[in-house]
Amino acid sequence: MISRRRYGLGPGAVILILILALFLLIVTATGLGYIRVPPGQVVGIMLSRAPGGAGLTAGLDDAHRRVVLEVRLPRILTAAAVGAGLALAGVIFQGLLLNPLADPYTLGVSAGAAFGAALSLLLALDFLGPYTVSLLAFLGALAALAAVLALASRDGRISPTSLILSGVIVAAILSAGLSFIKYAAGEHVSTIIFWLMGSLVARNWLHAGLTTAATLSGFILAAFYARDLNIIALGQRTSDSLGVDTRKVRLTLLAAASFVASVCVSVSGIIGFVGLIVPHLMRLLVGPDNRVLLPASAAAGGLLLLAADTVTRTALPHEVPIGVLTALIGGPYFCYLFRREHMAGAHD
Repeated sequence: MISRRRYGLGPGAVILILILALFLLIVTATGLGYIRVPPGQVVGIMLSRAPGGAGLTAGLDDAHRRVVLEVRLPRILTAAAVGAGLALAGVIFQGLLLNPLADPYTLGVSAGAAFGAALSLLLALDFLGPYTVSLLAFLGALAALAAVLALASRDGRISPTSLILSGVIVAAILSAGLSFIKYAAGEHVSTIIFWLMGSLVARNWLHAGLTTAATLSGFILAAFYARDLNIIALGQRTSDSLGVDTRKVRLTLLAAASFVASVCVSVSGIIGFVGLIVPHLMRLLVGPDNRVLLPASAAAGGLLLLAADTVTRTALPHEVPIGVLTALIGGPYFCYLFRREHMAGAHD
């Protein structure tokens, strides 16, 4: 096990390194592609969008400026925001439900959001313009989470094992619904299938702004309740005795995590296991304190998904849907975690 004490790094230093690494990856990834743009030019083009920075692009190739601002940077920022949002949701779900296997994917929240978004695409709904897909994705995520909690609860208590099983059941039902949507889509089925596999192709500034705003708002709310989240992790009796309104905090953070996950899914499609892997890795580095774990996981989630997207975009002969890549990485890790928890329960 890697310990932060082994390297003499405190939690603050780890978070700072992660944020710096994320910024460097954003700059590097923006310069990679068929048209190579030097890092210095990338930074200059990015700063030119700031007030008074228009002169920084003087003398630069206009093609470079257009590639960076209109093609690559929106997609890259969207990837970072989606990764941060999914990891943030994973931390919240695991902390509230006291289940190390909980994340938007395993709880069926991603499937619910995907069902709502796919239904919106099938029916061509646009009563809220570009935000219609996100709204239906959010409603689908909330409905899926409510169904999972209802199935898993017994006498007011939720079993960690039954929670994951309930998530599998709900996700299977929603998968059947998605299959029907794909059948009914006719000639447009290829678009829905590619979207469901998870993709960040052709994402624009609207997508970047939407995912960033959702992730940032969810992070601020979660950070506000981080201390309460720490206390809830000690158990129902302890949290009640310390004056924490467990029901209020749980409902608020469950809604916030579902909102963030649904917005991310509505933009990127289903990208699994980011919310499962990242929180566990960050607990090894910064510990279980959610006041530190939340920002560390958000930064690491953005770093992981952006790295995966950069690999699919620049290193592979043909671009692979990013959801496929994260599933190939996260699937074996999920099996390891499930086996570890099963063995721990057997010894108890």
